[in-house]
Amino acid sequence: MRVGAVLNRLFRAVSALFLVGLVASCGGAKPEPTKFKSYDGPPVTQIVVKKGQREMYLVSGQKVIKNYKIDLGSQPVGAKQFEGDGKTPEGLYFINRFNPNSLYHLSVGISYPNNDDRARAQMMGLRPGGDIMIHGLGPYGRAANRPDWTAGCIAVNDQEIEEIYAMLARNGNGTTGVPVFILP
Repeated sequence: MRVGAVLNRLFRAVSALFLVGLVASCGGAKPEPTKFKSYDGPPVTQIVVKKGQREMYLVSGQKVIKNYKIDLGSQPVGAKQFEGDGKTPEGLYFINRFNPNSLYHLSVGISYPNNDDRARAQMMGLRPGGDIMIHGLGPYGRAANRPDWTAGCIAVNDQEIEEIYAMLARNGNGTTGVPVFILP
């Protein structure tokens, strides 16, 4: 076989692979939608959680911007006392962190435990627990498939946590310090 014929076949093979790749990329799979949304509305100045009503309100000034149905800890009545009690805290806390890689889709941290929570648990000889979040479902919440399934957190669905995360993160600049009032 001549060198020219070999090069011609090689050129055709490389060209065919290139065209197949080009066609596959044009009509191929759509990119996955991002879980990070943007928000340009009024700033969230406080969050009010009413445990008994299973409602959470995002507030700007005196106006409720949005409200959500929520799930709580597995033992929702009463304030969190110690690690593992299945209760959601009650009292005044603050947004203190954002987790874009949460096992529960997205999550926003609440400043539990405060000094009073630590002292109460210590008087019982127990740890107060921690890592209380407002979060989505993720695979664990979908698998639980029941109300009040968290270990003490406040859960909404994945689309709702995307909205809440955007409202609090305000285009990537996480707004910590927003007060969270958790009422019985």
